Amino acid sequence: MQKINKNVVLALLSLTSLVFLLFQLYYYKFYLSQKNGAVFSKVRGSQSGQDSTRWHVVKKFLGLISSHNIPVYLIDPLILGLVDKDIEQIRSSPGGPSPECKYFCAPRDFTTFALLDKTWKHEMGLFRTAEKMGFQWLKIISKDPRLDGMDDLSGIEIPLHYIFKLASHAIHLVVFYERSGNYLWHGPLRLKQHMDRKFVPFRKLHFGRYPGAYEKPELLLVSIDDLKVQIPKNPSSFLEEMSHSRFLECRYREARAFFQLYPDDASLDAVEFRKKAKSLLHLAALTLNNLGVKFWLSSGTCLGWYRQCNVIPHSKDVDLGIFITDYKADIIPAFQKAGLPLKHKFGKVEDSLELSFQGEDDVKLDIFFFYEEDDHIWNGGTQAKSGKKFKYLFPKFTLCWTEFVELKVHVPCETRQYVEANYGPDWKVPVKRWDWKSSPSNVQYNGVWPVDEWDDVIQIY
Repeated sequence: MQKINKNVVLALLSLTSLVFLLFQLYYYKFYLSQKNGAVFSKVRGSQSGQDSTRWHVVKKFLGLISSHNIPVYLIDPLILGLVDKDIEQIRSSPGGPSPECKYFCAPRDFTTFALLDKTWKHEMGLFRTAEKMGFQWLKIISKDPRLDGMDDLSGIEIPLHYIFKLASHAIHLVVFYERSGNYLWHGPLRLKQHMDRKFVPFRKLHFGRYPGAYEKPELLLVSIDDLKVQIPKNPSSFLEEMSHSRFLECRYREARAFFQLYPDDASLDAVEFRKKAKSLLHLAALTLNNLGVKFWLSSGTCLGWYRQCNVIPHSKDVDLGIFITDYKADIIPAFQKAGLPLKHKFGKVEDSLELSFQGEDDVKLDIFFFYEEDDHIWNGGTQAKSGKKFKYLFPKFTLCWTEFVELKVHVPCETRQYVEANYGPDWKVPVKRWDWKSSPSNVQYNGVWPVDEWDDVIQIY
């Protein structure tokens, strides 16, 4: 028997392995991938098959929602950032074939769209069609905060997020709801215990880490990478809004517990004061928003929101905070034009500025200006008769949105620390007698205004 040549055997084995490997690739490409909706031809101008996959998944999703007459708009921050650089060119584009896939082929795990809840109700038909197109889907629900109140904690659940997955890309559909303050709100994305936490890389989602509040956007229909899609008319404004959109819900459960210990004041005077305070706060918000001045609920008004989800009736005023860096000289004339005369002006822009405006009857609006130091933030106070200065120290904080007396308004995100700094560890206990010079936990004596400055820093009208 002839001796077998080892090189020939090795060559035959290699050839057999290569043929088998080619067969596997062919089988996957033309059977398994098509079965799972994962084969896509390369889109014009894209750099790789993976780029093409992203574009085709978005195209299929847009076809899916179009077939069910669901109006969505693009809110993906990565794509909107790219679009914003070319917005004038995109707006004027006739919508013809694009020479390259520049936007929807950009590397990312998700493409994010928004859906207004009131524009769509029939989800089961959409899910059936999605499955036929090869999509897998996930629905995230949670309780509807719009139905919560002092009299009812409903617990009724609503859809907050949908995720549609196809091949290696996913579509994140964020559901926005209209709130009574005439703004849009989306909820957090919290997975139920039984849900697959490996369905998609949830940590990479741009929306859902916390609830968000937005103004109603004006939309623009454009052609991007040969796909017709609606986007916010001003992408840069939307992206700026997104970066400061975090929303805090009023703590109704804690407020109910508070009122069980300390029954609410339902007297005619209390009801009238709350009505006037609400009207004053709405007018102040309108005035400052028109000026582009960012503000937040401060002092007793912030305490009322955090502790009892309402205005404290014995406070007799409305308190707002503004960073001194946002101060504008137009503030005083703007409030006077709105029908709120200046009651007093203490301090100066460089130090301890404080404004007070007279509202209806004896209800006043106090605006405190805050100054930032290395490790804290503070606002000042002035005693008119003596010229003494006081300083109120707070830990540094950021601003979040909330809804208060049917108004979208800012509060410190770190609300508890803010309230405790001002009112101490017993902030939950109502105090009707309050001395602004000695009662606050964070007050410090800060010297005396020089007598020759009194005409400028102590002005009473």
